[in-house]
Amino acid sequence: MLLRQAGIEPEARAPQVDEEAVIAEVEASEGRTLPAPEHVLLLARRKAADVADRLREEEPGFDGFVIGGDSMFALGDDILGKPYTPAAATARWHDMRGRTGVLHSGHSVFRLAPGYRPREAFAVAEASVSFAADIDDDEIAAYVDSGEPLHVAGAFTVDSLGGAFIERIEGDPSTVVGMSLSTVRRLVRELGGSWPALWNRS
Repeated sequence: MLLRQAGIEPEARAPQVDEEAVIAEVEASEGRTLPAPEHVLLLARRKAADVADRLREEEPGFDGFVIGGDSMFALGDDILGKPYTPAAATARWHDMRGRTGVLHSGHSVFRLAPGYRPREAFAVAEASVSFAADIDDDEIAAYVDSGEPLHVAGAFTVDSLGGAFIERIEGDPSTVVGMSLSTVRRLVRELGGSWPALWNRS
């Protein structure tokens, strides 16, 4: 949706990456818990690399960019992924109202071209999100009942039903939707690409 709004019609490919296994392996080998920025960047890079590798095998003539991403929301010392259940989403919202958290979004961009080695550029974008303090229990219950917060990082959206409960965003707003367009543009330029040249929607 973000890329379409920015004039780019993307082709979506699902990465074949076991995210929990990747994180567990790296944390075990390094003997530490990855902080949020490292966590999202690791997964973004693995996802993009997986799609880029398969694309080179299946379509050797492909000439373009592969974008991979991952996001997670930090509220204080807690890392909040997708809640999945209504009970977890409800508890999150009771905890989030009146507070500010940080959305971390990892980005990896690969430049693929026939006859050339793949090149990658990557970065993490962050945006702080402040929630209204006066969100009442009935509003939380209605939002959770909508199903929207169950399968998104942090249990909220800014571009749909959840947007009315957010009072302030500091940073690139598209980061909160899931991809920082300004960051992806910068990475495309680092790899020698032109952002306007990617516009393919009328």
